[in-house]
Amino acid sequence: MIGPIHSRLISTIVAIAFLGFASAPFAAQSGASKGDASKSNAQQNDAPKSETPRSDTQNDTQPPRAPEQEDASAPDFGPQTAQATAEAARRYAEIAASGGWPRIARPVGPKAKGKPVIDLRQRLAAENYLAREDASGPVWDEKLTDALKRFQSHMGLKETGTVSPATLRELNVSAAERAHALAATAARLSKMKFNFGERYVDVNLPAAEVETVEDGRRRESFTAIVGDPKNASPQITANIQSVLVNPAWTVPASIVKRELAPALRRNPSYLASRQIRVFDGRGREVDLRRLRGLSSERAAMFTFRQDPGPKNSLGSLHLDMPNGDAVYMHDTPNKELFERDYRFLSHGCVRVEGIYDLATWLLQEPGQPGEWDRAALRGKVDEGKTETIKLRRPTPVAWVYMTGWASPDGATHFRHDIYNLDKGAAAAPPAGTAPRARRRR
Repeated sequence: MIGPIHSRLISTIVAIAFLGFASAPFAAQSGASKGDASKSNAQQNDAPKSETPRSDTQNDTQPPRAPEQEDASAPDFGPQTAQATAEAARRYAEIAASGGWPRIARPVGPKAKGKPVIDLRQRLAAENYLAREDASGPVWDEKLTDALKRFQSHMGLKETGTVSPATLRELNVSAAERAHALAATAARLSKMKFNFGERYVDVNLPAAEVETVEDGRRRESFTAIVGDPKNASPQITANIQSVLVNPAWTVPASIVKRELAPALRRNPSYLASRQIRVFDGRGREVDLRRLRGLSSERAAMFTFRQDPGPKNSLGSLHLDMPNGDAVYMHDTPNKELFERDYRFLSHGCVRVEGIYDLATWLLQEPGQPGEWDRAALRGKVDEGKTETIKLRRPTPVAWVYMTGWASPDGATHFRHDIYNLDKGAAAAPPAGTAPRARRRR
């Protein structure tokens, strides 16, 4: 009988064979269009205990290039990502087919010696985080600490240099599961149609991270807050057309039904304290006390609008990016949420910690000093007026779902499948983490 892991591995290998062809048009299209216009440490399922431990001689397959040789400026999402990820999926499937890698029995640190250290060395060497010549030896050293920190970075974990419980979970995800995540991501990316321009923005939803890319190089990364599993942020492509200063917020009917109407029934002053006003179909403001007894369905027939200001849910800046899902990127008054590990908290839109830096970059003409910088934007916000600032050239933006991905040099990264979109993957746990993004310029 074929076990579930082997069955999934077979499916993954078949999918990867298909992706070798399917991802090629994506790469070709992306290259042709170039001239146009903190990281989840959520719980992963451990690899099955029956998986055969991998010795250093079992498999000569080379996974990614050693991380210390990476191009740190390469964007997470670029024209070559789909193809590179499909190739990485094939490599990991071969590792899995050859027996995988050793399981790590328990959390360990620099004081550990003996077999736990040897197993950890072999585990990290299996993905080239540690050089082959350093894959044996019972004593913990600086090279092992550095390799473990690189592994943690690629998993989106805090770089502690010790095997914490969260790191242990990631170490014990099997090679077959990693291959599956890479193949699933490559399949999604191969279906996308996105014109990579000289400048673009992308959001990796499982990583809860935003990055800006210019001339094929990452300019900066920003910590983000994305949709929760019940209000998943969509995978979309669009163009950012303008920056709205001091935006008002028209509350979606779904939020009115689920949250505002019940709150209004309990306390009519709730909305007023949050500077939310209600208007009828003719645009006339309605006394909130008259709405207290309305059902959620009836309340949603009115327009609930939050005035600009410090309490506005959109914060002080809103990026206009017309799309069929009516989602966008914006500021937030709740800055403390960016400090959380678990940042899957929104109703589908993306909140950006460095929104002023992002907006400034969008408004600047490439290679030319622009009139907009952080001080100018702050000054415009302080005026208190709602104003739309149009970009000179719309900037492409893509929201992508990458649970496993590879850069052109072969380095791989993984995040938790928070929306459970990887077909056949284990269901997402009720809580997890997406650590703060490290700011990279």
